[in-house]
This record gives sequence, C-alpha cells and structure tokens, in this order.
Amino acid sequence: MTKDSSQLMDLSCRDFTELLASKAPVPGGGGASALVASLGAALCNMVGNLTVGKKKYANVEEEIKGLMERITRVQKDLEQLVQEDADSFAPLSAAYKMPTGTEEERAEKDRVMEECLKKASDAPMRIMRRICDIISMIGVFESKGSYIAVSDAGVAAAICSAALRGAALNVFINTKYMKDRDYAAKLNRDAEEMLDIYGPLGDHIYSDVHAKLMEGQEGSING
Repeated sequence: MTKDSSQLMDLSCRDFTELLASKAPVPGGGGASALVASLGAALCNMVGNLTVGKKKYANVEEEIKGLMERITRVQKDLEQLVQEDADSFAPLSAAYKMPTGTEEERAEKDRVMEECLKKASDAPMRIMRRICDIISMIGVFESKGSYIAVSDAGVAAAICSAALRGAALNVFINTKYMKDRDYAAKLNRDAEEMLDIYGPLGDHIYSDVHAKLMEGQEGSING
C-alpha cells in the first residue's frame, strides 16, 4: 500500500479512531471489523514468535511457522480491506443523495442504488471469509503455542469472533435494501453459514482459554 494520506491504514491509531468517531461516512463498521480482525491475526503471530525457536516447542515449530505465514497473508488482506470497504461505500453514499423529483430520476436512483448495494456487500463478505481463516487457525496457536501467551490467543479468538459478527451486520445492512431478493438471500445464507460455524468456534477457543487461566483459582480472592 502506498504511503498516502488517503489510505486509512497509514493513519495513526489516534487519527483513525478520531475519524471513526466523526460524522465522516468512512471508516465505518466494516472497516473497523477488518482492522480489529487484523489485530487478532497479529496476536496469533505474537504467540507464534514466542513459540518458534524455543526448545520446549521444537516438535510443533514447523507447523507454527506454516501457520504464521498464512496468518501474515490474511492480516495483509484485512489491512487492504479496511480501505476497500471505505472505497466501496463512497458510491453508495453518493447514490443516497441522487434526486428523486421525477419518475425517471427515481428509476435511475433505484438502478444505481442496487448496483452500489451489491458492490458495497463485497468487501464485508471478503472480510468475513478472511476472519474465518484466522479463527480456523487460532486453536492451534492456543493449544500448541507458548503457554505464556495463551491469553493472547484467547484475545485473538474473542476479537475475531466479534469482528466476524460486525462484518456480517455490514452485509445485512446492504442486503436489507436490495431489490434483487435472490441475490440478497444468497449473500445472507453465505454470511449466516460463516456465523454459524466460526462464531461458536471462536467462542469455544475463548472459553477454553478462560478455563485454563481460571483453573486452580477457585477461592483465591478470599484466600
């Protein structure tokens, strides 16, 4: 990605969050979901980097290295999708402002809106697919990676599960207003399938990490 002030991922964390909080049309929930998921991917690689090179984990080193390469590619995809989600929303934002004074203008607005809604659904669908890729790998980092970073694997699972649901909502806000209900139904089915499979998987990994960390702590607060 070129260094350009128009590129969202080149903003500082503070500038990004301030822009997100503003009334600017982008970034929005889709870009936020992609960014959050990219942090989940980065946490997986953190676990990997704390695992690789340690004698204790020599038997899983090659497996972890392979996953780290895959996670890195997914992270870069998600970073790009932060921008692509914003870029795809701009035409839709403009379409909402099209005139509707005449029958011809209303028909043209409907046509453009439909086209823009379909295009605006593409980025959040791809964000969801990339998040599913991450969630499918987090369990290995959690179960085979360095135990001192198991909480980081749990955080990755928690935020990726949330990001998956966030990206799904950005699909559904577009499909809700599509005239082509067959097209909308197909997107909805695909999104719901990912939610049904990978949402609970991420939740399970988080619960597993929670259980590991709480083991033996019963009654510790009161001595």
